[in-house]
Amino acid sequence: MNEEFKVTPWDVTGKVDYKKLIEDFGTEPIDDELLARWERLTGSIPMMMQRKIFFSHRDLKWLLDRYEAGEKFVLYTGRGPSGHTHLGHLMPWMFTKYLQDAFDAPLYFQMTDDEKFMFKQDLSLKEAKSFTYENTLDIIALGFDPKKTKIFSDVEYIKTLYPIAIEVAKRVTFSTTKAVFGFDNSTNIGLIYFTSMQSAPAFLPSIEAGKNIPVLIPHAIDQDPHFRITRDVAPKIGYYKPASIHCTFLPSLAGSDKMSASKPETTIYTVDEPKVIRKKIMSAFTGGRVSIQEQKEKGGEPGVCAIFQYYYYLFEHDPQKLSEREQKCMRGEIMCGECKQDLADRVVKFLEKHQEKREQARDKIHDFVVSDYSAAYDKLKRPQDKKEVAKLKKTMKQYYSVKEGESIHIKNIKELDENR
Repeated sequence: MNEEFKVTPWDVTGKVDYKKLIEDFGTEPIDDELLARWERLTGSIPMMMQRKIFFSHRDLKWLLDRYEAGEKFVLYTGRGPSGHTHLGHLMPWMFTKYLQDAFDAPLYFQMTDDEKFMFKQDLSLKEAKSFTYENTLDIIALGFDPKKTKIFSDVEYIKTLYPIAIEVAKRVTFSTTKAVFGFDNSTNIGLIYFTSMQSAPAFLPSIEAGKNIPVLIPHAIDQDPHFRITRDVAPKIGYYKPASIHCTFLPSLAGSDKMSASKPETTIYTVDEPKVIRKKIMSAFTGGRVSIQEQKEKGGEPGVCAIFQYYYYLFEHDPQKLSEREQKCMRGEIMCGECKQDLADRVVKFLEKHQEKREQARDKIHDFVVSDYSAAYDKLKRPQDKKEVAKLKKTMKQYYSVKEGESIHIKNIKELDENR
């Protein structure tokens, strides 16, 4: 791979050459023929596919073949909860929401709190679980269908996932993980094993249905190495290979690199206040000239401008208006400050609405989250006797060690006591 950039499941740096990445990873580009077929099946082509934000795939044509033959597919995607959600995380989830609506597809959403705990030396398991809860609120706020959406933490769903994971693990060698991920003698054994956990949800729909179910995984291209292994193992354990559709990375406000939680000053989080959002955007890198006069004479460079990228990726759906903004910039008819102010207004408006829905999601979380403790929840709602309730209260209090988890538990217990 070019020395100019690096793409792994844990690290993305430099200006990514997506054409080169397709060659290196061995994926297929989403071409005009596939887009035409997509439009025929759904009636339209979503903006993120039109603009090549979702640009690559594995077996998407096969998946559509199965769909046209009458086999509905299930969606599977995930999140590694090591911090608050930012706009770069929301982007593929928004597309996943579109897929759920367009194809009436169930969604399995994996929260890999175990992976983040093992990868980040300074992250405690308690913190990872807390971020699982916080990130889940952002997922629900996007409007997924609670009847068709299951969100689960690896830590909380391990009884269900582990039998599948060990079937995968038995068929993956250490030499394979070293070759794919670059592991060495300093890598902890948890990370070496982790791909088995990330593979498990791709087979869970088939196991639950008792027959092979096609699965589509929408995700950022950096996660593809995990799913290459998943696809290699699938036929060995009797399941379809999951199909994938890959997106590019939302740039940071600094310019070319991926928006990253490790650089909070150039990253917009869903929990940011309006004044913080505006400050970050007004400080962003642009393709503008050194002076207003030079900007008017030579025009700006939208191709390298972080602000223009945000219009392109998320905040200007109208292609004509986007083109007009680009041309005005190149002709020097619009200044960077004006573009920044307009973008700040749009982002603030979007996130204020999202934050309202995020708060409302706190009361809906049990409609989405599944765990191996679901039976305990059911019993808490329908207690048979005081001794059983007391035992379950103690279990749930121990289980929910994170702050937000405790608040849910206390609320449920209060409601239980009031209704007894």
